[in-house]
Amino acid sequence: MLIALIARDKPGALQTRLDTREAHVAYLKETGVVSQAGPLLDEAGAMTGSLVILDVADMAAARDWAENDPYAKAGLFAGVELIPWKKVI
Repeated sequence: MLIALIARDKPGALQTRLDTREAHVAYLKETGVVSQAGPLLDEAGAMTGSLVILDVADMAAARDWAENDPYAKAGLFAGVELIPWKKVI
């Protein structure tokens, strides 16, 4: 099951993102369920959130993955959405 995780950073939290980025990227790689991932950007190109496509068994697995993301544990996000997604192209 593909799940799109869309997360928006808390205002003024860029340093939290930068401080936690290495652990987050390691988590993306080591969990083996990330199909695609990258930061959301503002018009100036600054990172303001995350888009992660998870390939997991079910929504419970997606929630578990999201809760254990180092970014989430660091309190980076103002909000996180988990949305079932269908790849067309």
